[in-house]
Amino acid sequence: MVDQIAAGEVVERPANVVKELVENAIDAGATRIEILLREGGARRIEIRDNGQGILEEDLLLAVRSHATSKLREPGDLEAVASLGFRGEALASIASVSRLEIVSLPPGQKDAAGLKVDFGRVDGPRAAAGSPGTRIVVEDLFAQLPARLKFLKRASTELSHCTAWVERLALAHEGVGFRLEHEGRQLLEIAADADLDARCASVYGSGLAGRMLPIERESGPLSLCGRIGPPESARRDARRVDLFLNGRWV
Repeated sequence: MVDQIAAGEVVERPANVVKELVENAIDAGATRIEILLREGGARRIEIRDNGQGILEEDLLLAVRSHATSKLREPGDLEAVASLGFRGEALASIASVSRLEIVSLPPGQKDAAGLKVDFGRVDGPRAAAGSPGTRIVVEDLFAQLPARLKFLKRASTELSHCTAWVERLALAHEGVGFRLEHEGRQLLEIAADADLDARCASVYGSGLAGRMLPIERESGPLSLCGRIGPPESARRDARRVDLFLNGRWV
């Protein structure tokens, strides 16, 4: 019950699940992340990455509240460099869905897997998997009708998921992204794509080609960006994407 209440703050819709899991993949050092969705993410979200993975003995901890591998000592809070560190996302997601994790860390011979059915844990046990981590989230809020009724149409939920993948792709050069919905590819960005190429994928090549570069450094601070000319202005506020240390603001 505590985890389901916490999930109310962490998981409002499928897009929150996508955001949290993709950020975890980035923090795990992944250079390739695939996001596969069904019914706007409400039916199924699958995230595959080639990051450092999760050791079998850590799988149970990974789905416990406030258990995190991103902090080693209290002083780490003074210099947080990861996208997430509180350790409640996986526990919250697992409490309101059917979640499966299969992970194979580098140097390990066999993969291990864990399933959580609306908070009920099964595993870990041996599993078949590729290097990195694969997480599947199915039937989000299926056993919580009061939460389920607030989800919108699949197209609306998909637009929110897509927006988060685009934001993360813009902010993290060196990471490749592929987004699919119902088997149809919506976004493909190579790991070696620079900021201009990422803008073209997200905003369209026409607008990206007219964008002006912004580069400025002052002491320990640096600013890098692309801005459209005045004639490209729109009423769509989502066309403004600001990031601070890789985090969307």
